[in-house]
Amino acid sequence: MKKIIFLVKSASASLAFVMLALAPPMSPASAATIAPRFEVDVAWPKPLPNHWILGPTIGVSVDADNHVWIIHRGNLLSITEKQLDLGTGDCCAAAPPVLEFDQAGNLMRSWGGPGEGYEWPTSLHGIFVDYKHNVWIGGNGRDDSEILKFTQDGKFLMQVGKKGARRKDDAPADPSIEGGVAGFAADSSDPSNFGRAAKIFVDQRENEAYIADGYLNRRVAVLDADTGKMKRWWGAYGNKPDDTSLGAYDPAAPPAQQFRNPVHCADMSVDRMIYVCDRVNDRLQIFTPEGKFVKEARFETNTKSDGSVWDIAFSRDPQQNWIFMADGVSEKVKIIDRKTLAEVTTFGDGGHQPGEFYGAHSIAIDLKGNLYVTETYNGRRVQRFIYKGMAPVTKLNQGVVWPKH
Repeated sequence: MKKIIFLVKSASASLAFVMLALAPPMSPASAATIAPRFEVDVAWPKPLPNHWILGPTIGVSVDADNHVWIIHRGNLLSITEKQLDLGTGDCCAAAPPVLEFDQAGNLMRSWGGPGEGYEWPTSLHGIFVDYKHNVWIGGNGRDDSEILKFTQDGKFLMQVGKKGARRKDDAPADPSIEGGVAGFAADSSDPSNFGRAAKIFVDQRENEAYIADGYLNRRVAVLDADTGKMKRWWGAYGNKPDDTSLGAYDPAAPPAQQFRNPVHCADMSVDRMIYVCDRVNDRLQIFTPEGKFVKEARFETNTKSDGSVWDIAFSRDPQQNWIFMADGVSEKVKIIDRKTLAEVTTFGDGGHQPGEFYGAHSIAIDLKGNLYVTETYNGRRVQRFIYKGMAPVTKLNQGVVWPKH
């Protein structure tokens, strides 16, 4: 039996654990269970021009034109990979950090890097194209306390936060923070700066930007998307954020009352709930837009190191009945019933072939229901998984979803 643990906050504000034992959908009796089905697109995207290659690919977003945007860390290419850049060989060179592809996989636009009037992140992290066609970028480098907004052509529009704002020379390294280094301190009550922001989402109705903040801070922060003014923030369970070190994650310990680093996503569903990826705590927490805790679900709770809840995307049906979750440790995409938060099936496996993953990091969905997954570390790519409609669930772990034909 597969156990998924929920924590629900009642109207009386008491907390209660509910454990649902769910039989894996593998028996004939479960044939009525259906879920979205996907196949990897082995020919997408098309090869890049100019001998360009990708570094760790750290964010993906789909715009209103159904174009796919990615962001990567070309500065992390090895000497062997960037011989053209160094003038020592014919191949290769780092592609510009921001790349836009059409549905056919053609490269449409590319830009990014340091420029006048803004501070480019030391370590890029996350990209989001909003309803006004603006492109938002975060950063999780040791001194990154800013986020940036550009036009789709790369014209600079706004910077929120100042690079290096979290520098505190006497701050010790915190082993509970991913990549924690001495000389920088979290401040999850800072109304002007961030702490290594991971991802941005912009709500069209209220014109607010939700920031998963982040790799140093432990909060969700909400901004006015035009002015950048910070309007509110909250921590796990809607608590006031506390940056006290939590120590190493222990699966047997009671659920932590604060987020661990990184707070890796903060995305809004069609019914205006905010889903927060508390990655290293192996949990997905759900809030109202004001930060009131609603419920949570935990996944792969014995996962330590980098955690299991990396990023999510919602299905394209009107009710968004499904959540697609990237898990960069187990190297799979989980397909989750959004109503029950039960894991129904998964696909993927570790490796470098099409349909396999190495550091499945970020996930997005296009207007047709196709999924896009980026890979960090030495994965260094974006893959497309074509939506093939709804189908009976025959096994919990599908493995590599290779094309049937």
